[in-house]
Amino acid sequence: MSPRKTRKIKSLSRPAVTEKQIRAIIDLALEEDLSRGDITSDILVPPDIGGRASILIKDKGIFVGGEVARIVFHRIDPSLQVELLVKDGTKVKPGDIAGRISGKVNSILKAERVALNFIQRLSGIASLTAQYVVQVRGTKAGIYDTRKTTPGLRLLEKFAVRMGGGHNHRFDLGDAVLIKDNHIAISRARGLTLAGVVGKAKAEVSKEMTVEVEVNSLEDAVEAAGAGADIIMFDNMSPDMMRRGIDLLPSGIMTEASGNIDLDNVRAAALAGVDIISVGALTHSAKRLDISLELEMDFFPVIC
Repeated sequence: MSPRKTRKIKSLSRPAVTEKQIRAIIDLALEEDLSRGDITSDILVPPDIGGRASILIKDKGIFVGGEVARIVFHRIDPSLQVELLVKDGTKVKPGDIAGRISGKVNSILKAERVALNFIQRLSGIASLTAQYVVQVRGTKAGIYDTRKTTPGLRLLEKFAVRMGGGHNHRFDLGDAVLIKDNHIAISRARGLTLAGVVGKAKAEVSKEMTVEVEVNSLEDAVEAAGAGADIIMFDNMSPDMMRRGIDLLPSGIMTEASGNIDLDNVRAAALAGVDIISVGALTHSAKRLDISLELEMDFFPVIC
């Protein structure tokens, strides 16, 4: 058998995150937090008092979300000065200062929680992704995310995965054809074979569109590959079974490991020889990175 060639996934979009999109996401978050105002700050913090605050890193990981935080602060008060000291995707450690904000204290406090929510969440995703990337180092496998994202935050969360060294799988249901177990079950109930399902899909989309098939057996893997599938997804298979499956496939077929992948078993999946390892945990189970906003106590009057 000739050696298998790896290639990049066709047609999966990598949309850039625009400021307009970020503003729309941020505005929803601010409406959620400030629709009735900040009663406490308005009572206790005079509007003409100025000050400074630092974004303090209190945990080891990958920092992401600085630009998002900048927009949060400016949506609350365009006069706030935001100085970012750490770029997205940078390794950080406890004690590092990621940025400084100066201006009206009342405004800083109004933006604090929403800004930190974004930074902590995105940094946590990037940090977890980086741990998976380290585990597969030295293999050909790439770490990919899934669509198991927080509703409304997919663009930002998938950006965080990239900042952690991972890759993006489908952004949405129109990004590629992914034939899963339910699609196969419905089609078989209508009299189609798996090869027929793959053939129908390939006939309906452009040649540039990826057609991937989720399989639970090696027989299905061979049938789907023979029908022209671009990627075979081994669903919840052992590394040994995936290894045997790869040996049965023709050259040029990409393979993916998926299902219950964690930090303890991801390297074994990579060593089986797959090209892609998709990990839902990157976005649905990432722990927030511990980051706080520390207000300095030397206040000054704001000249309006």
